[in-house]
Amino acid sequence: MRELLRLERLRAGYRAPLSAPVSLSLRAGETVGLTGPNGCGKSTTLHAVLGQAQVFQGRLWRAPGSRIAYQRQQPIRPPGLPLRAREYLRYLDAENALAMLPASLQARLDTRIDRLSGGQFQLLAVCAALGGAAELVLLDEPTNNLDPDGQAELEQLLAREHPDRGVLLVSHQRTFLERSCERIVELTTC
Repeated sequence: MRELLRLERLRAGYRAPLSAPVSLSLRAGETVGLTGPNGCGKSTTLHAVLGQAQVFQGRLWRAPGSRIAYQRQQPIRPPGLPLRAREYLRYLDAENALAMLPASLQARLDTRIDRLSGGQFQLLAVCAALGGAAELVLLDEPTNNLDPDGQAELEQLLAREHPDRGVLLVSHQRTFLERSCERIVELTTC
């Protein structure tokens, strides 16, 4: 499988390093989890991959030309756009996500996104990231706002084969990571 991302003792931050050194590799078809205590730089590591945080030490390599989808901890609903869920996916050029939507969201495709619950919108946003054209998908705390049923649906989504894309996700929920990831990288020092 094609390597999409490699971090070697990476320390990233904004004005100073915030992250503990992290090393990992991600290949197409894999889901890798990143966990650790609050403040160790898990989200900052994702921001470094996106080019939004500075690399202070170590090395960050991304496959040339690879497209990235990023789902933040709290997905943003576009203000002033009364989009229905189906239109939201089209807006994000993620119509392929329609085929992977759990039944709970299939039934809500014609609902405006501002009328979806926080958990429903979170799951829709994650589906959009997974169903788009990106080879590298970054998910920051994708279980936020999800009830147990929503979390089970998310685990099923992540369990699907995705031979052309790699998923790097951040979570504090160890059980979720164990069920959803091939490998887990733990930041133990801050």
